[in-house]
Amino acid sequence: MTRVFNAPRKLVFDAWTKPELVKRWLLGPPGWTMPVCEIDLRVGGRYRFEWLSQDGTVMGMGGVYREIVIPERIVNTELFDEDWTGGETLGTLLFVERDGKTTLTNKVLYSSREARDGALKTDMAKGVEAGYARLDKIFKTMV
Repeated sequence: MTRVFNAPRKLVFDAWTKPELVKRWLLGPPGWTMPVCEIDLRVGGRYRFEWLSQDGTVMGMGGVYREIVIPERIVNTELFDEDWTGGETLGTLLFVERDGKTTLTNKVLYSSREARDGALKTDMAKGVEAGYARLDKIFKTMV
């Protein structure tokens, strides 16, 4: 997934790594909140996210940071509590700034082709887009 944000790279990086910012945008579709957002941003550090829907549904996931190059790159594992993605994934976030805008590339390596195809059949892309749209609005108030 690739998205260009009208914000400097450091700010986009912070939006992925500072709990007070993550909780404002990484929410998926409307009606969800993030009561748990724990980030230990260091190689070997863990993170934990839990979302809560209006009907009381809880969805949690977490992982371990494998590589961190501030503000250029983050590599981490990811596993949902209710594993709908077919096992642990490996995510790579790349932050590239040009002319004050940042291109974010979010690459996810699934455990198998079947796991990837299954994830692509869900509404995951809609949830990601909703989050990125929220992030665009936040950046407009910060830049």
